[in-house]
This record gives sequence, structure tokens and C-alpha cells, in this order.
Amino acid sequence: MLSEDVLYLTVAELARRIRRREISPVELAESYLERSRKLGSRLNAYANLTPELAMKQARATEKEIAAGKYRGPLHGIPYAAKDLLAVRGYPTTWGARPYVKQMFDYDATVIRKLEEAGAVLIGKAAMIALAGGLGYRFPSASATGAAKNPWNEAHWTCGSSSGSAAVVAAGLAAFAIGTETWGSILCPSGFTGLSGLRPTFGRVSRYGAMALSYSMDKIGPMARSAEDCDLVLKAIAGHDAEDAGSLPEAAARYAGAGEPARPLRIGWMTNQWKEKDTAAEVGKAAAEARRVLETHPMIKMGDVALPEGPWETAAGTIVSVEAAAAFRELIQSEGVAELTDPVAKIGGYIGETISASDFMTAQRIRDVVQKKMEEIFTRVDVLAAASLPVTAPGIDANLDETLAFSDPIGGIGNICGLPGISVPCGFGAGNLPIGIQFIARPQDDAKVVQAARFFQAKTDWHRRRPAA
Repeated sequence: MLSEDVLYLTVAELARRIRRREISPVELAESYLERSRKLGSRLNAYANLTPELAMKQARATEKEIAAGKYRGPLHGIPYAAKDLLAVRGYPTTWGARPYVKQMFDYDATVIRKLEEAGAVLIGKAAMIALAGGLGYRFPSASATGAAKNPWNEAHWTCGSSSGSAAVVAAGLAAFAIGTETWGSILCPSGFTGLSGLRPTFGRVSRYGAMALSYSMDKIGPMARSAEDCDLVLKAIAGHDAEDAGSLPEAAARYAGAGEPARPLRIGWMTNQWKEKDTAAEVGKAAAEARRVLETHPMIKMGDVALPEGPWETAAGTIVSVEAAAAFRELIQSEGVAELTDPVAKIGGYIGETISASDFMTAQRIRDVVQKKMEEIFTRVDVLAAASLPVTAPGIDANLDETLAFSDPIGGIGNICGLPGISVPCGFGAGNLPIGIQFIARPQDDAKVVQAARFFQAKTDWHRRRPAA
């Protein structure tokens, strides 16, 4: 089996070694599978492993590379997919007890695109039931239990992409696919020391993915570096006629983040987190992260205040109504009684009581904040702040209490479909990671990657790893 030093390499580093034939894709897949069998259940990281598929794909990639048919930087790279993405022949449980035996006879577009890029699927990552679409109060709101944080197993990983974060942070795969409707890529990445990229809404097809919120769901990579996220996004982006929310090809296509032609104008969000909600260790790490950014010759820093308004309430209303519609059959059949979390058992019924008038008011508010954010992006290219105001909560925490803080850019970013990335910028008590986030206007995914890449060029937080 390959060493931890190899298994914690970035996708880019693994790709270079595979292309030079210094690493065998078969041995790499076997090593990640063995580590996943050893640690995956302890961390509640997976819903299911896919060893037969993984080895079939790994052997095929090894033959192709030996024959000189190298497909690109994901060729032979093992990954995990959040268990709301359909994979032919394997269960797709949506993290929920009512669906533990659910099977589809097709692959999600993201799965198909990654197979075309030569990536090797080793497992379906665990997740919060129904991606948290009906609400939840405890980290254990999943058919597989609470995903444990590899940095400190007494703590959670966060968000509905909780298993995806545990997989990558523990070195069980080189990258994972997560989804975000509100925070479920950026939050777990921030809490587990990963680089997680939320693409522009509509840039990545959702065909074959569980629907939660038709106008807010997004699919993106979670990896070890901003460069890795960029490589994965290039492979999975693009128009798909099977997804009604897919952008036209010219807008959906992603060429990757090259070097910016001029310095990036980064606006530090002065009112993202309230001082009373921000842990001192997070404030200190964020301040140091800002100082690092200010020293970069290709960055111009300044302060920016987010517009005041009921953005989070509007976003929450839209999610609640769309989730109630998405899970209508489960709610009306009373199948929600099988869900593990007490809030999820009733959340759908509450969502069904929201009036059409309130829903349409939320949509008008969405239009207002989109215009306000567009004005801000005439003055800055990228917004920045700490990813979360606290470090990861305990594995048994009541999330209504431990994560009870306002999150303006979380609501704004998702209601407006803005791309964002979280990358690590330090550690707090208990060896728990702290992250910094970068947000840009729609289709400026490259700029958030560029900002994160500039930061990672001057720091090594993304190269740290938890003890085995």
C-alpha cells in the first residue's frame, strides 16, 4: 500500500506522478480503498464504497496511460461522490432511511463527466438526510450517523456534505464532490481544513442529483487546494440540456483560472460576522489572513459593507418552499416519520404552509439583492471574510444553539448564485481548522480561485493534515 505521504498529495501532484508513471492508478485506488475500509466507518464518512467499479476504472486507466492515451489531470485520480448523485448499479440513499435501498439505472452527469476525465470513483460519501432540505438540529441527522471531523473526532464536519469533507480530510480519496444550497460546501471545507469550491449557479449540471431547491442547488469539488478545485471544475462544468437550470454553453463552460491581467480588488466584508458571534481565535486567524493577502503584489485590499436587508429570510423562504415541493410525496405519505432528526420529521409540513404571496415576495427580494450585489462588484472583484465565526461544533451539539448566528453572505451568495471558495487559514483550540472564504459575481469562478491560490502560495495551511 502507498504511504500517507502519497495519499495526502494534491490532485495536481498525484497527476504529475501518474503521468510520469511513478504511481500506478491501480495501486493508488487500492491504497485509498484500504484506507477507506480502515477509517471510513470510524468517521461515518461513507454511505457505501464502490470497490468493484473503482478497480475496473483503475485498471482501464492504467492500460490507457501505458498506451499513451492520457486524458488529463484527473486520469487515474480516485474520488468520492456525495450520495445524492446517481451511480448506476449502486444505492443512492440521499442520506435518509426511507431511501436506503434506492437504485438508479443511470449515472448523474457529474459522474459521467468525471468518468470521461478518467477519475476513479471509490465510494459514495455520507450526507445529512435529504441534504438538510427539511431542516435538522443534530449532526446525527443521517442514516449513517454523524460524520466525525478527522482533526478532532469529538467534533462534526458540518453541512449536508459532511461525509465528503471527512473523506478528503482523512486522506480517504484525493477529492470529493459535494453540493451546496446554503453552506454545505463552504462550511464543511472551513471546519475540516479543505479547499471547497461552490460554482456559479447553473455552471455544473444537476441531472441525476437529488433536487432540494431547484433555484439554489449547486454541485462542486472539495479538495486539498484551490488548484485542485479548479482542475475538477474544468472537468464537470458545461451546459446540459437535461438540467433546466443549466447555463448556456458559452456561460457554463469553464476554462480554468489563469493569471489575472491586473491586480485583484478584494473587499473585506466588514459586516459579515458580528463581533459577539466571532470566536477570538477566528478573529485572530482572519486578521492574519488579511495581512497575508495585503502583502501580495497582485492584490489590492479594501473594506466593503454588505447591503442590509432581509436576504437570509428570503433565501430561507425559497429553500423551504422548494424543498417542500421536491419532497412532496415523502411528506404527504408521512414517510418523513422515518427520518432520524426531530426537525426533519416536521419541517416539510411547515414548508407547505408558506403562502404563494410570501414565496413571490422572497423572489422579488432576490431581484433587489442581485442588483445591489452587482453594484458592489463594480468596485471589487472578490469579497473576503472568515468562512465561519466559530470552529466545528461537538459531534452531539444542538446546532440551533451552537450555530445560531446570522450569515449574510451565505444567504446572499446562494440566493444570487455567486461562486465562492473556502480555504484553510489557521487552527483554533482542539486542533480545529479555521477557514477564509472568497466570493465573486456570477461566472467569475476563476477570480475566487485566483484569490485563494494567491493566499495558498504564501501559506501552508492547506498542506497540513490530521494525525491518522
